[in-house]
Amino acid sequence: MEGKIEIEQSRFRRICVFCGSSQGKKTSYQEAATDLGKELVSRNIDLVYGGGSIGLMGLVSQAVHSGGRHVMGVIPKTLMPREIAHTRKTDTGIKGRKYHMSHTFWKQLESYSCHVLITGETVGEVKAVADMHQRKAEMARHSDAFIALPGGYGTLEELLEVITWAQLGIHDKPVGLLNVDGYYNSLLTFIDQAVEEGFISPNARHIIVSAPTAQELVKKLEEYIPCHERVASKMCWEVEQLDYTQQRDLSR
Repeated sequence: MEGKIEIEQSRFRRICVFCGSSQGKKTSYQEAATDLGKELVSRNIDLVYGGGSIGLMGLVSQAVHSGGRHVMGVIPKTLMPREIAHTRKTDTGIKGRKYHMSHTFWKQLESYSCHVLITGETVGEVKAVADMHQRKAEMARHSDAFIALPGGYGTLEELLEVITWAQLGIHDKPVGLLNVDGYYNSLLTFIDQAVEEGFISPNARHIIVSAPTAQELVKKLEEYIPCHERVASKMCWEVEQLDYTQQRDLSR
């Protein structure tokens, strides 16, 4: 049928996307975020991301949500005023009650550790967590693969952490760089230099999958085969992390 979108079968149910809360100077970055969202939709893949509604975060989440797929945003409560843009004065989200988007709202929010649905400019499900560590753990736990769009310090920190976890064998999930207009060329050159100098093993270098377009990158991730050696026990790590999170929550 003309105009019908072809849906491809994917090995992934959810992909976590790391990206900036800024849009960047080039329109190609913004177009890449939207294209990635559409590519996920075309493969029936849901989105897990950092929960912001501005910058590339907002573009990729809007594209996935508009395509009818589920969006889960994970964001620390202290970052919510910064990374979520609001267009409504009131919102129904916490246990069906209505709050004004004000200091009172954020104080009320701090008393809840449950799922919080926030409208305004955000889409889908927003999960409020205690801190940045829990944010990364939750995003990783809910995802089958990771993709980094262009971004800054936060994007790099999230990306390098999941690469390190893969190197240790904590997970076997593919990690992809959407290298728009060569944005990550310098990072890849640095990593190649680290391999040459003996700080990163050749096998660990292959953890990173890169491509210039969303379609090519997701295809490569679908074909990815882990080649690293397991150093840490995945099960023990998950149990220890769960126990750590529970202890932190209880101490608050």
